[in-house]
Amino acid sequence: MRKLIALVMVAVATLAIGPVRAADMPYYPPVIDVPNVDYGVAGSFYLRGSAGANLWWARNLENVCACGMDVNDKGYGYSLGAGFGYEAGNGLRADVTLDYLNNTGLAFANGRKANLRGGLALANVYYDFNFSGLSSSAGGFGAYVGAGLGGAWVDTTVNNADGTAWAWGDSFEAAGAVMAGVTYDMGAMVADVGYRGVYLPTIGNTPPNMTNAYNINNNWIHEVRGTLRYRFN
Repeated sequence: MRKLIALVMVAVATLAIGPVRAADMPYYPPVIDVPNVDYGVAGSFYLRGSAGANLWWARNLENVCACGMDVNDKGYGYSLGAGFGYEAGNGLRADVTLDYLNNTGLAFANGRKANLRGGLALANVYYDFNFSGLSSSAGGFGAYVGAGLGGAWVDTTVNNADGTAWAWGDSFEAAGAVMAGVTYDMGAMVADVGYRGVYLPTIGNTPPNMTNAYNINNNWIHEVRGTLRYRFN
């Protein structure tokens, strides 16, 4: 009988002590191996289209006789353009653009006037600011500054005061540009209104009669443009 009572007491003690020891054991959560995720490109590619109004100003026109004609009035016109680019998501952005330029009425002191049409190709870089304090591409209003380098094919005609053609021709010229503007980010679409100044050191011609060859010097084409950008990835 005593042996039976002793066995029962040992069994009860074991059952009481077991949970206490289990509670004292440290718990180690299972290790879950998560594979690396490839998020791809962090920025966005985009397409863009632009339309704007411009004015043309230059210093003077010089021909082969070194006879200079100062500019005394601006020419007015428009531009249409398209492009493709990439924004990095940290404010930096770059694109290439092609534009059609048209301008008429650049006036010289002797009464002659010049008309221009041509194509402009530029490689551009920008920095975008976001007024909300977030990164670029975060939505809302923002601003940008930029610069570009490239070239232009330019066809010009210089008319006499009576409207008859005095000289004409085309040429390929180096070009540079500076840009600044304000933007509104709508997510997949970004709208902006901005200024672009295009500088061409000279605009020349290759006429059939070289006695009427000329250079128009220090040309600035000032533009106010509206642009839409469409992001895609």
